[in-house]
Amino acid sequence: MNKRKFIKAMGLGSLALAKPVLPVMVTGATEQPQSMEKIGIQHRVWINPDPKEKAADLQKRYATYRKAGITDLFFEADSEVHFKAAKAAGIKAHRWMWTMNRGEKELLASHPEWYAVNRKGESCANHPPYVDYYRWLCPSKPEVVNYLKSQVEQALAKNYVDGIHLDYVRFCDVILPVNLWSKYGIDQSKELPEYDFCYCQDCRSAYKSAYGKDPLEIEHPDQSPSWRKFRYDRITNVVKNLAQVARQHKKPISAAVFPTPEIAKRIVRQDWTNWPLNAVMPMIYHGFYRENITWIGDAVAEGVKTLHGAFPLYAGLFLPDFNNNYSDLREAVKLAIDNGAAGVSIFGSMTPEVLQVLGESV
Repeated sequence: MNKRKFIKAMGLGSLALAKPVLPVMVTGATEQPQSMEKIGIQHRVWINPDPKEKAADLQKRYATYRKAGITDLFFEADSEVHFKAAKAAGIKAHRWMWTMNRGEKELLASHPEWYAVNRKGESCANHPPYVDYYRWLCPSKPEVVNYLKSQVEQALAKNYVDGIHLDYVRFCDVILPVNLWSKYGIDQSKELPEYDFCYCQDCRSAYKSAYGKDPLEIEHPDQSPSWRKFRYDRITNVVKNLAQVARQHKKPISAAVFPTPEIAKRIVRQDWTNWPLNAVMPMIYHGFYRENITWIGDAVAEGVKTLHGAFPLYAGLFLPDFNNNYSDLREAVKLAIDNGAAGVSIFGSMTPEVLQVLGESV
């Protein structure tokens, strides 16, 4: 899986559309999930499963994962053989779902009106920002919320799926991590209109109803606190609706999010410390932000402090950033745990050396 380069070329399989029903628009406080009890350090791994692999081989592999303290796996595709092999090894198997970034051809063809619109008036349906697969849905549309609820319902209805894991549960990156600016030949020292979402009629009308002004009438919309909050709340409402589905199935819901509460709000309109989750995995990929591993501890500390114990945090680590330096990886895991993380969540190749580092921490 070549997931966590933030911008990657990847296709999604087609998913059937479910008949929408009216969603719940949550405007007030909702019940937060109960905090997990102290159960020791646990780790997680993001995986793109290969359906051609054999159950016996997978069971041996996942048994080594479990010995290293890995208790949960997030699978980016529905592969029953992988899910059941993980469960046989004593590991919980979660369906890892792309949420707002949905570029399925069938969905684009059937509902181009569901897609987010930038400040220039361009839709992600036919003007994807950065790369072709960046096709972001608009969270203000009831049909979008219902569609996503149906996807979670389908996943959690399967008895071999232990939980739902949300990814891309945000707006498009209005500002990329600084290490990617040169890759795309852009300077994002300020918010640029072609990457600023969403200005569709539904978002503009809803904001005007609440605040008395069309966001396009604001002289500097990128500097408006209320317009920012409006968009935080739109994504939060999506998460609340999906969390309701998870609770109906009595299964946990978690999310991969941007590395700190401040960064998440600033560059992707993501207010994850106020979501009703069972766990969160901030992607503290230090290389993307041109930081050293010390920053991993800082980012964990900020997230843990802001969560106030609502649910556990697992520090997301991007193995390619460590360049096979296992001493640095060991130090990063220690920094995360010392600053309050319940463990780490790994993206990258799970070599014996990586498993050894993880096993030493539990």
